[in-house]
Amino acid sequence: MDVIEATEGTTTFLVPVQDSDGQFPPGTAPVFFNRRMEINRDATVLLLSVIQPSDYLDAMGATGVRGLRVANECGVPVTINDRDPDAIPLIQQNVTRSGLPVSVTCRDACSLLFEQSFDAVDIDPFGTPAPFTDAGIRGCRRFLLVTATDTAPLCGAHLKAGIRRYFARPANTGYHAEVGLRILLGFVARETVKYDRGIEPLFCFAREHFVRLNLQLIRGVQAADQTIARLGFILQCPSCAYREERLGMFPAAAACPFCGKPLHPIGPLFLGKIFSDEVMAQMQARLPECGLGTKKELVKLLTLCQEELSTSSHYDYHLVAQQLRVSPPKIEVLLERLRQAGYGASRTHYSGTGIKTDAPLSVIEDAIRGQSQP
Repeated sequence: MDVIEATEGTTTFLVPVQDSDGQFPPGTAPVFFNRRMEINRDATVLLLSVIQPSDYLDAMGATGVRGLRVANECGVPVTINDRDPDAIPLIQQNVTRSGLPVSVTCRDACSLLFEQSFDAVDIDPFGTPAPFTDAGIRGCRRFLLVTATDTAPLCGAHLKAGIRRYFARPANTGYHAEVGLRILLGFVARETVKYDRGIEPLFCFAREHFVRLNLQLIRGVQAADQTIARLGFILQCPSCAYREERLGMFPAAAACPFCGKPLHPIGPLFLGKIFSDEVMAQMQARLPECGLGTKKELVKLLTLCQEELSTSSHYDYHLVAQQLRVSPPKIEVLLERLRQAGYGASRTHYSGTGIKTDAPLSVIEDAIRGQSQP
């Protein structure tokens, strides 16, 4: 395998040679390395430098980059695992070059996590994390970090696959990225509570082709019950932008007050806040000193996330304006109109044309039109 030296953050490592489009040479089957996931890895380093777990498992190491960076940039004891024997020589070479006290194992991730526990467990598979979630919870003492790249099933584009993998009904809505994140979060919550444990989201976000959950697991029946109490559904009108949030696992049937059509249930999913204000503030404070390559993107992401309202869906106001057959105002103008009407309103990290607000749809539509409520 041909390799080349690369650097992320303050860590240098070897990765398989790729062309300018990120493709591998024909006829080779190298260990996978995705350069586009740098912001995911940077966010992991930043978060772990704040919460400081006692040890960390990179359960699907591939080249070992994420685990190496955690060991080097956070000073945390690390185990890097991969079940593919072809991946181990490169991981071991990177560990040896680094001089870091990192353990390397070649195991099926589920088998390893059934036998050993780690303070922080990072599940970052190719595609869905669903087959590894139960084992990740069982082998996790405090912090569970999960990446999903199967956004089509999560967001409703591949409906049947989403139902099979996550035991939930997604929907391809104007806020599909948030649906995907909350479907995954709801799935992890349901897998966790059966062990009398609850979850507390620390920093969960969606970006481009992936969803990332950073969670703290809390032991006890009370924590599990509190987690269940945060599960519910979004009831979405199939014809217009109207939707309702409903807590509980068994939502009653309802009709759209505008169209009269039956509302379609999306979920079960996790409702409400998906960030820890304290952890986010600590990440913001620490970011300038971390030397991360995606610092500018992370500053924007963290700022947007901190300002987001805790509503469980958002509106693409350009789509709403299109349905109204009017030209959309600038987003700052729309947010100000909603605030002047007495409602909360914020941007969202999911979309550049997305807004979060607790205003009813009629008020949102009037604000887009430039009309004021009587």
